[in-house]
Amino acid sequence: MVHATPAEAGEVVDLMVRWAGETVVVLGLETTSFLDADYSLWSPSRIAAEQKVECAVHRVGSWAAGTPGLGEEILVMRRDDLPRLLDGTWSPYQVSIVDVPARPTSAQLDDVALAVGTAEYDTPILPRLAGSRLWYSGHDDCYAAIESTDASMPARILGRLLALSARSSSAGESDRSPDTIAEPDAAAMRDLIRESAYWIGVPADPDHTDNGTAVIHLSVLPQRWRLGRKPPERIDRTATLDLRRGTWEFTPQI
Repeated sequence: MVHATPAEAGEVVDLMVRWAGETVVVLGLETTSFLDADYSLWSPSRIAAEQKVECAVHRVGSWAAGTPGLGEEILVMRRDDLPRLLDGTWSPYQVSIVDVPARPTSAQLDDVALAVGTAEYDTPILPRLAGSRLWYSGHDDCYAAIESTDASMPARILGRLLALSARSSSAGESDRSPDTIAEPDAAAMRDLIRESAYWIGVPADPDHTDNGTAVIHLSVLPQRWRLGRKPPERIDRTATLDLRRGTWEFTPQI
């Protein structure tokens, strides 16, 4: 189970596809990217149609309205269609996704909705969903809670977050495509996680960054970061990406 920020759903959707089963269920989907003239939000099924994603629609009922992680409509689709739905051209400020085994019945979808809708805050969801391998919950285009039965997930998410930070800090490199930002080796990420479960990374001041590199200052936290808390002044690692070679170096700070 990983809590991460900043990461939009479209920035990690390829990883979700890697960990999910063949069928995924979009339980909640809200966005201001698709609005009617009166500023009312589009339904999830209408958004899926606009994105040319084939899906089955299961209506949960009005009881789900206002329940975190749920909407009145549930979308059932092929795992491989998820990147088309979350293609990065728009941004959901709330989205929750879970995979389910085979083709779920209406009763099974109701059970999934009930399990999610009655779950206590900040507790694992997957133990309540037999056969599911992935749970994703994204909030405010930025904060993500991810669960997976794949042990590689934490290292892959940490590596993706570092690559996203490097991309933002190297925005001045006009010839640098975001897709070419290399992710660090998974073994290095596992070493960081073994050292601490809680890290925060802050891109270095571009004025103090050598040309052709992206530098991120990493600090260990005593607990999970919360909105409004400042990063510690102490730096425990300096992560340096050589943008031309695509190689990362992690230097301990003494």
